[in-house]
Amino acid sequence: MVDTLRTVLVVDDDPGHRGMLEALLARWGFGVTSAADGREAVERVAERPFDAVLMDIRMPDMDGITALKAIRTYNPAVPVVLMTAYSAVESAVEAMKSGAVDYLIKPLDFDLLKDTLTKTLEHRERGRQEAGAPAPVEGIVGESPAIRRMLEMIHTVAPSEATVLITGKSGTGKELVARAIHRQSRRKNGPWVAVNCAALSENLLESELFGHEKGAFTGADRRRDGRFLQADGGTLFLDEIGEISLLMQVKLLRAIQQREIQRVGGDATLKVDVRLVAATNRDLLAEVAAGRFREDLYYRLNVVSLQVPSLQERREDIPLLAEHFLRIFGERNRKDVKGFTPRAMDMLVKYPWPGNVRELENAIERAVVLLFGSYISERELPLAVTQAAERAEETSFSPLEGATLEEVEREAILRMLDCVGDNKSEAAKRLGISRKTLHTKLKRYGQEGD
Repeated sequence: MVDTLRTVLVVDDDPGHRGMLEALLARWGFGVTSAADGREAVERVAERPFDAVLMDIRMPDMDGITALKAIRTYNPAVPVVLMTAYSAVESAVEAMKSGAVDYLIKPLDFDLLKDTLTKTLEHRERGRQEAGAPAPVEGIVGESPAIRRMLEMIHTVAPSEATVLITGKSGTGKELVARAIHRQSRRKNGPWVAVNCAALSENLLESELFGHEKGAFTGADRRRDGRFLQADGGTLFLDEIGEISLLMQVKLLRAIQQREIQRVGGDATLKVDVRLVAATNRDLLAEVAAGRFREDLYYRLNVVSLQVPSLQERREDIPLLAEHFLRIFGERNRKDVKGFTPRAMDMLVKYPWPGNVRELENAIERAVVLLFGSYISERELPLAVTQAAERAEETSFSPLEGATLEEVEREAILRMLDCVGDNKSEAAKRLGISRKTLHTKLKRYGQEGD
């Protein structure tokens, strides 16, 4: 069966033929979305990524070749297979010149259709690999250049024994990256042990890391192994390393340098074999300059540095992350959630996400819990997200001094189209006019077909 993660957009103005293709492709294991005409197809591609598009050529309003050219302005990499009941050589040549990867004749040969789609998608995957796209890492979602660079670094440093310092803002997924390094290392079958340094006082942190002997302090009623010993043969992850005191920094430095520890209250020196990965949201070099972090410890930790990008630096990944969390929380809450409305997705993409991926994850979980229908709309999104969008709209629709009513109307329509990514159905809905009226006005402005 074909990988269900491969999504195909089916475009056909014939409802019966379109429904048949939807059922057929779903049975083959494809994820299927459909559009009734070329304009709707362009809007769908503008809203979300697809692995392939299967589209009829002969359609009213906007034919397949015109739609193909428009689709390529949004996603030039998506492969488009065209269908037609007319086997004119001219149409086939024009389709291939416009960027179609193949051309099928109606009535369709189903075996040929399946073979064409399968080969098209396999060719696309090979192209991605040949272009140097890094292999995916479990739990890390994204295709942006920033994420690709990070994945390449993970693949490069994971097999080594080098200490890694992971930096990045809160909520970016630093522990996820640390886990990925462990899973791809030679120690993957050894223990994975994580410690949040910011959550423990100095005394508790020392005991947590190095363990303690019975009677070392009030309440120490038995000997306890610390995290270093628990991680022996595996990976020890020290999160928020920038929060530890100068005294603890000295003790940690000795453990890293000598690869040995002493339990609190004990004299015995214990050898440990751990691979250390640390993370911080602080600028440790600035902390060194301010005298709050030891320079020698900084360089011991920063053998290899790996920066996790903020969500602002990888905005193109927001739809992928949102869909990823939607699947997770939909299953967890036993809800059949089909997706997001265009306006809701537009709001998600444009919001600055100061809390990064963690904030986005919480927003999607909240939306799924509150949802009673099939699609997440702006009604289920957090107030901060919707208010930010409303403020942006108010700013973008300031009155035009000295302009005529027609000029104001034209500016309002064009700005709205820009605001919704040229999604004409959404623009018409938000402007309170029919789609036909919108097309008529755009034609008057000379904007139709741009």
